[in-house]
Amino acid sequence: MSPEETAIKTTYFSIAGNLGLALIKGFAGVFGNSYALIADAIESTTDIFSSFFVLLGLKYAKRPADDNHPYGHGKIEPIITFVVVAFLVTSATIIVYESIENIRTPHKTPKAWTLIVLGLIIVWKEVSYRIVMRRGEQTQSSSLQADAWHHRSDAITSVTAFVGISIALIFGKGFETADDWAALVAAAFILYNSYLILRPALGEIMDEQRHHELVDEVREISLTVKGIKATEKCYIRKSGMKFHVDLHAMVNGTISVTEGHKLAHDLKDALVEKMPNIDNVLIHIEPFEGEVL
Repeated sequence: MSPEETAIKTTYFSIAGNLGLALIKGFAGVFGNSYALIADAIESTTDIFSSFFVLLGLKYAKRPADDNHPYGHGKIEPIITFVVVAFLVTSATIIVYESIENIRTPHKTPKAWTLIVLGLIIVWKEVSYRIVMRRGEQTQSSSLQADAWHHRSDAITSVTAFVGISIALIFGKGFETADDWAALVAAAFILYNSYLILRPALGEIMDEQRHHELVDEVREISLTVKGIKATEKCYIRKSGMKFHVDLHAMVNGTISVTEGHKLAHDLKDALVEKMPNIDNVLIHIEPFEGEVL
């Protein structure tokens, strides 16, 4: 299965899981008198829409390069990540507003059985986070990794809700709003996670030089190609789940243009063969004069 197909299949998993959890949390929150659970349901609902956008982005990113997009369509991924972050910020804002309203309005203490629901939700969302994040790292998909953080933020929201409801039940009268305060804490975690998701996506769309391990691997492989004396500049930028490499390779300065051209092709073939996550390599040949700059 290709990385693109793996990412798409994982997104379907996220959508199905979030749909089920949104319904469970919503019913448990309403009938269990817990706004923290209702806040959880709100976040899961936004997760459904954000996962849907991730799915659309992954399918669009699969399109092959064309005349208008010679580097492919992979840049849609960080753009979709921005949309995912927007959903996270929106859900956090709604939770903050509704939590403050509930704190100001007297209401009943949450039901004890809501803790069982939350415990199961926490376990499931943490498992979901690990599954989706592992697939996101395997496929180098920034939008899939952002989707994974949705699961982690959901788990954090549920943990704070668990603590808030526990406080309300243990201390009784006067602590009915503990789960509402817990929802506020969860909103702060969500906003912080939004930044963690946004930062690498912003670096990707700005072609920030962040792929130092890949640069080292490119240089090592280059020196295994007969005729390549050294490497100079090496820039790598990410587009979707693939990488584009700009490399200056140093060769014997006395060889012909034809020989230099052949060496460049040999080097490109070696890199693409040994690094399947590379989509394209642009090689500039430099004369080697005995000193690597």
